[in-house]
Amino acid sequence: MSTGITTLPLPRWDESVVVVEPPGDEPGAWAGAPSSIVVDGWVYLAYRLRLPIGEGRGIANVVARSRDGVTFEPVAEVGKETFGAESLERPALVHTHDGRWRLYVSVATPGTKHWRVDLIESATPEGLATAPARTVLPGDETVGVKDPVLHHDEFGWHLWASVHPLESWDDADRMTTEYATSPDGVHWTWRGTALAGRTGEWDARGVRVSSVRVDGDEITVAYDGRATAGENWEERTGTARGKRLADGTFGELTASDGDPVASPHPPYGLRYLSLVTMPDGSDRIYYEATRADGAHNLRSEAV
Repeated sequence: MSTGITTLPLPRWDESVVVVEPPGDEPGAWAGAPSSIVVDGWVYLAYRLRLPIGEGRGIANVVARSRDGVTFEPVAEVGKETFGAESLERPALVHTHDGRWRLYVSVATPGTKHWRVDLIESATPEGLATAPARTVLPGDETVGVKDPVLHHDEFGWHLWASVHPLESWDDADRMTTEYATSPDGVHWTWRGTALAGRTGEWDARGVRVSSVRVDGDEITVAYDGRATAGENWEERTGTARGKRLADGTFGELTASDGDPVASPHPPYGLRYLSLVTMPDGSDRIYYEATRADGAHNLRSEAV
């Protein structure tokens, strides 16, 4: 039974602080794509570092920790070479009920538009730096899979991932969010499309769920969207809602009305929102946003 209307806070910008700066000062240099959790009173943040195309693209995923949710110290880093990748994108950081640490890594196949998701696992967060990788969401010759968001409850493991069609090189930026379930977080069964773009709306070209909040049988998500191919990499953020079904899985999501949240700096990207509940019970959000010089930094706000 639901305990009330599910809510998910969105950025207000003026009250945000920079958590991680990008590795460069030009468009295409990014710090962001965060995934946040709290374990034993520490806030853990996984994020991606990127350089422009031709200079390295997504070079690394970093795992860092903080007591206050603002000042972080890195504890592990994995580079794209570990995965034989052309680029890395958003990681998903998970601490399992039996105390294991998992990092789900979005991996670009060299020379293609294909993406897959690999899993590294360790007894400690520091051990993620040297843990072996295995592919858990391979995609295939028709679709690429990346940017997973995970939730675990009494019904099992749930995952929402960005899926890109590969039949056309020029259209591979299009994306839907597909939903999958698993008994163990390793072996997944696809259940169908959770969210798709809306014709004529700000999210027409593609949508990507970035954060999930579950309250009983209600689910609210933050998601990235873009209207055109030209807005690739500069998506904005909106919300959508859905319900849990009788079998414990989640159904399709319905996008909320209204304008998306954006950076004040052109081309206005604000994406990959991640929500975490702090040890004191308050909420904090992390997100990637365009700054004045066109680079992206990783920002945070207390809610």
